Amino acid sequence: MAQKQTKRPRTYARNRAFSRRGREILFESDGEYLLKLIMCILAASFWIKFKSPFIWLGMTFHAIPVGLFVGLIIVSRFEHFQADRRIWYAVLIAVGIITYFYPAGIII
Repeated sequence: MAQKQTKRPRTYARNRAFSRRGREILFESDGEYLLKLIMCILAASFWIKFKSPFIWLGMTFHAIPVGLFVGLIIVSRFEHFQADRRIWYAVLIAVGIITYFYPAGIII
C-alpha cells in the first residue's frame, strides 16, 4: 500500500538578515535611522517641570515626563520588530532619566 505524502512547509529562511550571497539586507536607510534617533532624543527630553512640587497620593512630584510617555506610545505603534523596539525603549528611558537632571523642559 502506498502511503499518502503530506505537504511539508518550506524550510528556507523568510526573514534573513543576510542574502544568500552574504550581503546584508537593509530594512531602513541610515538617514531614516538617524532621524528616528533624533526624534527619540527630542521626545524623551520634553518634561513639564513645576516651580513648587506638589503631593498627590502621598508622592511628591517635581516633574512629569510627557515626552517620554508619548515616545513610548509612538515606538510601540510604529516599530515592527521586537529587537528594534527594545533598543528604542532603552534610548528613551536613558535620555529621559538624564534630562531629568538638566534644565530641559517647560517650567510651570
